[in-house]
Amino acid sequence: MTYGRFADWYDALMTEAPYDAWQSFAERTFAQYAKRPGRRVVDIGCGTGELAIRLAKAGWQAAGVDLSEHMLAIAQAKAEAAGVNVPFFEQNMAELDGFSDLDGAFIFCDALNYLTDEEDVQRTFAAVSRALGPGGLLLFDVHSVYKMDVLFRDAVFADQGDDLSYIWTCHPLDWPHSVGHELTFFVRRGAFYERHDEWHEQRTFERTAYEQWLDDAGFDVLEVTADFTDEPPAETSERWFFVARKR
Repeated sequence: MTYGRFADWYDALMTEAPYDAWQSFAERTFAQYAKRPGRRVVDIGCGTGELAIRLAKAGWQAAGVDLSEHMLAIAQAKAEAAGVNVPFFEQNMAELDGFSDLDGAFIFCDALNYLTDEEDVQRTFAAVSRALGPGGLLLFDVHSVYKMDVLFRDAVFADQGDDLSYIWTCHPLDWPHSVGHELTFFVRRGAFYERHDEWHEQRTFERTAYEQWLDDAGFDVLEVTADFTDEPPAETSERWFFVARKR
């Protein structure tokens, strides 16, 4: 599933997103677990390139992959403005291609939850495994089952700004641990507001399923933590973080 006009407002809506925490997680994890000396990585589901650009500015050799052409156009412009070289590629993560012997791969900001078919998750892990060199690290986060089944269930979020407002309504779907996000945006155009609507679907799976699929793809799971902490997931954790190393 791709972002449409939402890409134009993504950065404005993500001003409080924890990019520093994602970067710190990557830095800490590589310092702890990396067997390879390089920092050649791909950010999968990179969106407007914010994390990939931050990594490049910190000395990583980063590339970005996303399904949204619109997002990638914004990412490329941001990278050029920041004075860093970050190549961006329009690809489906389940069909990741053109990378080899990478030191690491990241799938953050619940990008993996956009895969609602378990076979696509398995295909993604297999594709990432092919792109990594021996000992390469895969880092990703996903919504927890608790967040999908309890916190998102029939929830409504809203925000009103001078130039941009939105209403975000969550609807349970037929798949287990899944939610449909109904997004309505109101964008100021002079004295009037334009309305734009988008529909996004997300699904998560049991922690044991992710661990099994990683093993099947040739990974050893090194740690599973929650909510940007070093603690293992609890019953009410909202976001799970996985660190896996290619065998």
